[in-house]
Amino acid sequence: MKVHICAVGRLRPGPEASLIDDYLSRFDRTGRQIGLSTGGVMEVEDRKGGGMAAEAALLDRAVPNGAVLWVLDERGAQMTSPDFAARLAVQRDSGRGDLTIAIGGANGLDPGLRARAALAISFGPMVWPHMLARVMLAEQLYRAASILAGSPYHRA
Repeated sequence: MKVHICAVGRLRPGPEASLIDDYLSRFDRTGRQIGLSTGGVMEVEDRKGGGMAAEAALLDRAVPNGAVLWVLDERGAQMTSPDFAARLAVQRDSGRGDLTIAIGGANGLDPGLRARAALAISFGPMVWPHMLARVMLAEQLYRAASILAGSPYHRA
């Protein structure tokens, strides 16, 4: 199953981009042996200032046909890394070829897009900078693949 990250905004070169590339590369290497791979990061940008609804339309168009949609949202489920890995495994084992995890813009996600998601995930009640949320997601994907592969990276 390919896991895509679809995010509002453009990431400039820098430490966050380097970390995302590193974690997604690790995820790809570890995940391939267990049926997981990265579909990459798709970035969308609402240049017309249409707000959350316009961002949702752009995110929606970027999601591959037939992909399951998960979203990062402050109102989402908080879970442990092993729980996240288990949910990823269930999705993989369901036979779907693609999973997209969407990250909204500075004002969050459009309620309609959030309602359509099969799962909403929260990284906790604290507010995180948008680009760090991408890094955290990439790291958790790698951690999940490591857990599923039985690698010692995750120590609980």
